[in-house]
Amino acid sequence: MELTPNPPGGRQVIERYGATGFRVSGVVYAGPVLVFPDRTILWEAATPSLGGLAPVLAQGGIELILIGLGKRGAPVAPDLRAALKAHGIGVEAMDTGAACRTYNVLLAEDRLVAAALLPLI
Repeated sequence: MELTPNPPGGRQVIERYGATGFRVSGVVYAGPVLVFPDRTILWEAATPSLGGLAPVLAQGGIELILIGLGKRGAPVAPDLRAALKAHGIGVEAMDTGAACRTYNVLLAEDRLVAAALLPLI
């Protein structure tokens, strides 16, 4: 799916998502990714768990993490929600398309957001 973002300067904007990966600010990534306002990395431990989201905790300064779970959303496990809340981070899980669009909107609002995204498989 092609998105038409209106990016603020120097920010990582999700431009495209699909079954094989993502295009973020002109760079194509195969497989799952973690997108931060200032950088995008491959999501090596692509699981919605505290261990899988360790790079988000290490990044610091993130207030909300959006988890894109492929074609279908699912609720966030209560223990994961509580652990992230203890670090001052809110979390929402949804389908990947919704997570990409929501991330771009929040980024345009200059929010401290990150996205953990699984391809549409």
